[in-house]
Amino acid sequence: MYDAVLYNIFLAEERSDVLTRLGVEPGGYALVTAHRPRNTDDPARLRAIIAALEEIGRDLPVVFPVLPRTRHALANLPPATHNLRLIEPVGYLDMLMLEKHACLILTDSGGVQKEAYLFAVPCVTLREETEWVETVQAGWNVLVGADREAIVRAAREFRPVGSPPPLFGDGHASERIVEIITAHG
Repeated sequence: MYDAVLYNIFLAEERSDVLTRLGVEPGGYALVTAHRPRNTDDPARLRAIIAALEEIGRDLPVVFPVLPRTRHALANLPPATHNLRLIEPVGYLDMLMLEKHACLILTDSGGVQKEAYLFAVPCVTLREETEWVETVQAGWNVLVGADREAIVRAAREFRPVGSPPPLFGDGHASERIVEIITAHG
């Protein structure tokens, strides 16, 4: 995955203008994704997440590409305030740009958690568990569930120290594979 992310972020840097379109500065916004049924199908959980995001949005622009499942669930809640920028879903290259240049990512997505780690962006996971426990152990991901206070506290206080260790490789796996195939071919 790391090789693919590295390859595609170069394409994204060349082709994507999402930061300009949204009027956000690199390192000057939080990025949110929330789509899991546990968070979207439970109105109390979704209300708590949205309330936390609106509070975070008082201090920092919050960009939230809203997938259809989440948009449908949000229709049953009071409208979000101006502190929260709900946008249409974005393509992969735009999403990589948003992830790479966010100062913080809040998500319930396993893939976004890992991409946050690869880009060295602190991640606040809106779940009680993760398939990427090593990102938590490395100090770059924190689990908060849908607890409003825990989400806000993590967004304001969670700041990893140093660089994330290379848990998922160094981005050169494909080159090593070619070398092995060539040597044994």
